[in-house]
Parts: sequence; C-alpha cells; structure tokens
Amino acid sequence: MLIRSTHVFLIFVALLFFSCKSKNVKQTEILSTPGLVALWDFSGEENRLTSKGDVELSLRNGTEDAPRFIEEGPLSGRSISFDGSSYFYIPYDETAALNIKTNEVTVIAWVKWTGEQIGFVGGMWNEYEEDGKRQYGLFVSLPHYNGGNQVCGHISKTGKPTPPFPFSIDYSASKQKVAPNEWACAAFTYDGEYIRSYLNGAFEERGPELINNTKGFEGYPDGLIQSKNPYYYPDGMGNNGSDFTMGAVRLRNGMGNFFKGQIGGLAIFNKALNDDEIEKISKW
Repeated sequence: MLIRSTHVFLIFVALLFFSCKSKNVKQTEILSTPGLVALWDFSGEENRLTSKGDVELSLRNGTEDAPRFIEEGPLSGRSISFDGSSYFYIPYDETAALNIKTNEVTVIAWVKWTGEQIGFVGGMWNEYEEDGKRQYGLFVSLPHYNGGNQVCGHISKTGKPTPPFPFSIDYSASKQKVAPNEWACAAFTYDGEYIRSYLNGAFEERGPELINNTKGFEGYPDGLIQSKNPYYYPDGMGNNGSDFTMGAVRLRNGMGNFFKGQIGGLAIFNKALNDDEIEKISKW
C-alpha cells in the first residue's frame, strides 16, 4: 500500500512539474515572438498587473474592489476574475507603445467567458467621448453585426461610428463559437488591409452574408452583405486618444460591455502575426 501511494505521489509531482514547465515554455515563446509590446500573465506574487516585454506597463484598477486573483489559468497558472463590473485601465498619456503606430496589430488573450453578455477583453477602445476614440479592441460576442458568441477583432481609423450606421461595424468575427465556462484562446490580427479572428489558434473563413441591423440605411435599403472573417478594412488604424482598458470600454452611460469570467493572459503585438505564429502561441 505504501509503495502504491508513493508511486501515485511521484506521478502527481511529475505531472505538476511538466505542467509548470509547459507554461514557462509558452511564456518564453510569447516573449521571444517579434513585435511583442506587452504581456500580462498575472504571474508572480507582486506586480501582477505589470506587463512583461520591452517596457513595463502597469494596469490600474477601475473600481474600489481589490483585484480577485485565482490560482488557475492556462498561461501562468493564474488568472483574474471579472465579475461583470470590474475593469482595469492605463490612461492614454501613459499607454506608450500600446498606442500602435505600425498600422498592424495582434491581440491574443486566454479567457474563460461565462457566455452571459458582450465581453470586452482588451485594447484602446472608447465609444463615447468626442463621438468615439476607437483604435483597436478584442471582444467576445458582438451580436449586433453578426458576431454573437464569437471572437471579434475591432479596428477603427477615425474613432467614430461607421457611416451610415449608428455604431462601428468594422470588426471580424470568428466562424467558431466560444464555448462558455471553458478556457479558450481568443485572438485577432490586423495587417492594414484585413482583420482576422482566431479561436484556439484556428482561423476559419466566413463567406459573404447579410449583416444584421443594416437594412434601411442610406445606400443599403436591403442591408449590407460582406464577409466577417476575414473582414476587409483598408482604411488603417488611427491614433484617436483612447485609454487602454481591460474588461470594459467607455460607453455613453459610463463603462460597459463588461467581460464576465476569467482572463488568464493578454498579449499585444505591433505586427500582424501569421497563422503559424498564432497557432504556436495559442496552444497550451
């Protein structure tokens, strides 16, 4: 009985060792990928809200409640719990390299989404002040324009809504659905021409389709038909003055589109990673 118990214990220790080693390898891969601006993996006992990478960027808590860290996550073994009212931010004047100037961007996040509501994961996206200060942002589920329960990558040149519509329509949406209450890797890239959304490292193309809520607008009596993945957007990406936020965006009535669930890591790159790079980083 003692031998059997010892054997089970040694197997457990070995599995724990290889699990930790795998996570360390994954973080090393991310940190060594060209174009990395910042990686938040929430590891370490201190400064868990400070990014890794070429520069250290510290997230500020947007609420009075202390961040709730959970000892679970596919990247570092830790994550932050978002209750549907919490968020973090970096003021625009302190965003540094997060204010992307290359006209390319990649946002990758490891999330466990509850499936209850629109969830903003991270980026520079303000939908209200001065009629909008949008730049780039990763969402889970944007149902208004055919992105419900999907990974959505948003890009804006002007920061404002997309004429003639009341909101910005310029986002890609993955063909695959994000399963609620399961860890997933959500990502999007923008190369200056196309936005692409990925789920768990995989890109799946969507054909042309009628976009919801576009009928009856000037020039679109029967609605707009377009492909959501990849999404054609040759306008480029503007520097429009938004804060960097994680977990929510600024709407007319204050912060909204709150992410509900856990975020176990977020990485921002100033280039469009290719399919192989996305797949390699996404797997755990």
